[in-house]
Amino acid sequence: MKTLKLLFAFLFIGVLFSSCEIVLEDEYYNDPVSIEEIVSGYDLWYVDYHRTTGTGDVPFLSKAFTISFLNGRLYANNNIVDIGRTGNGLGIVVGNYSTRGGFLETRHDLDGRFDFDVYEISANEIKITDNYNNVTYYLIGYQRNNFDYDKLFYENIEYFLQEYVAWESVSITGGVPNAFDDENYLQFTPENNTTFYSSQDANGTNIDAINWDFVGSYQIYDVTGYTDLKILTLNYDGGSTEEFELSVINDSRIRLYNVDSQSTYEFDGNGFIQYLKGGKTKASAVRNSGRKRTKIVRETKERRHLK
Repeated sequence: MKTLKLLFAFLFIGVLFSSCEIVLEDEYYNDPVSIEEIVSGYDLWYVDYHRTTGTGDVPFLSKAFTISFLNGRLYANNNIVDIGRTGNGLGIVVGNYSTRGGFLETRHDLDGRFDFDVYEISANEIKITDNYNNVTYYLIGYQRNNFDYDKLFYENIEYFLQEYVAWESVSITGGVPNAFDDENYLQFTPENNTTFYSSQDANGTNIDAINWDFVGSYQIYDVTGYTDLKILTLNYDGGSTEEFELSVINDSRIRLYNVDSQSTYEFDGNGFIQYLKGGKTKASAVRNSGRKRTKIVRETKERRHLK
C-alpha cells in the first residue's frame, strides 16, 4: 500500500508541473486558463503604445490602435476615424495567429512572423513581449460594447487630427472678430507630429486644389484635471501664435475655443485617409503615407478660463 501511495504521489507531482503556466507579473503560477482563452477573452485590445518598452519594434503593432484575436484571425484598427464601425468594430483582417506552442505566434500578411510571451497584469491587462526584437507592448482589453473611445481619441489626438487631408471651418460663434476667422482650412501632418498648414481658400474648395497659405508648428498639451480636453497652440512661421481649447465632438468634427477672443470654431474633417495593412493609404496624400506611431510625451497646462 505504501508503494502505491508513493507512486500516486509522483504521478500527481508530474501532472502538476506539466500543467499550463501563464506568467503573472513577476511570478509564475499554475492556472487552467490557456493563452488562447486570455487573448480571445476580449473583443478588442487597446495598444497602449505610450507604455511600450524596449529598443525594438513590431511594425504592425506600431501602426495599430487596437488588435483582436478571433478564431485564428488577427484583426487591427489602424485608424481612429470609423473605429467601432470598420469590421463591426474589430477593424480589418491583417493576418493570423496561433497559441498552440505555449506562446502567441502571429503571422502578419505583410510584416511576417512575430512570437510573443504573454503576461497577465490584471483582469483586463496583458503585456506581450517579443524577446527576439526586444520590445514589450501593453494591451488593455475591452468588449465592443464598453470600449473607451474617449481614452482612444484624447490619448492619440495628434494621430486623429492627421486622419483627414483637411479640416474645414463650418461655424464661428461668439467672440471678438480676429484674423483666425479667415482660416477656413487646417491640415495636420505626421512630420514630427508638429507641422500644420492653414488656408484662407473659400469654403467648398476641392481639397486637392487648396492653396496652403501658411505653415507653422503646433503643440498639444494635456490640461490639469481634465481627460476630455486638450490645449492646442498654432505657432505660425510669421511669428504669431494662436491658442485654443481643443475638444472632440465626434470622429469627424472638432471644436476650438480661443480663450483670447472667446470665439468658438468648429471644423469638419474632409478627405479621410484610411491606413491599411502596411501603412499604405487609400488617399493620395503623400505627407500622410506610411504613418507609424511614436511615443508622445506632452507637457501639461492649467486651463486659463472656465467657460
